[in-house]
Amino acid sequence: MTALNTHVFGSGPAVLAIHGLTGHGRRWAALTDHLPGVRLVAPDLIGHGRSPWRPPWSIEHQVRALSAVIDEHIPADEQPVVVVGHSFGGALALHLANRRPDAVKGLVLLDPAQGLDPEFALDVATDSLDNWDYADADTARAAKRAEGWAAVPDELMEAELAEHLVPRPRGRVGWRVSAPAAAASWSEMARPAVLPPPGVPTHVVVADQVQPPFVRPAFLDACASERGDEVTVHHADCGHMVPFLEPGLAAALVRSLL
Repeated sequence: MTALNTHVFGSGPAVLAIHGLTGHGRRWAALTDHLPGVRLVAPDLIGHGRSPWRPPWSIEHQVRALSAVIDEHIPADEQPVVVVGHSFGGALALHLANRRPDAVKGLVLLDPAQGLDPEFALDVATDSLDNWDYADADTARAAKRAEGWAAVPDELMEAELAEHLVPRPRGRVGWRVSAPAAAASWSEMARPAVLPPPGVPTHVVVADQVQPPFVRPAFLDACASERGDEVTVHHADCGHMVPFLEPGLAAALVRSLL
């Protein structure tokens, strides 16, 4: 089982925070200003940041590693916990809740990415590998702005560059992420969507500016028909980076489940 590099921010009741594809746990530091009195436990996923990059990179292996983070960083008397996940992290949060219903008492899913169209996943994975590194930091910054970060505040963009941009061969730069792991994760996001376990209150935030949407209509329909009022859907007029663009909403939803 892979041991994940884990960041901890703040103090108080613990919340497990799961980043999205090509991200890292330190991104969640920005949310702590909106969640005083809460301890965010934020691992780097396998293949990301300072966690091991070696495979397997499947959802099952990511979830096993996340389950171990709960047991290592959150005492048993503080479990079950609220889990907040962004994008691929939202999909992993759902699988984690189904694997460890004893450890998860609520879910906040920020534009969760699962059940994606396979052709779409193939196109995005292929394009990302074709454009995996950059000539310099300015080019990397411009690429991020074009990929859904256009409205992300400048200070968060600069923090991302400082933390996550690393040298690559031939004098180029790239994100601190395994390219094979990222490509494999697009395949994982094309697997059938899963629902929250029965009885687990769940908030789903849909980023309405994302087209085609990562939150597929079939998932929302299944939540409505099979989970009823256990799942609440919120629409945000923003791009995909919901934790950065709607931190007040994200924090309020987390706090509502504590």
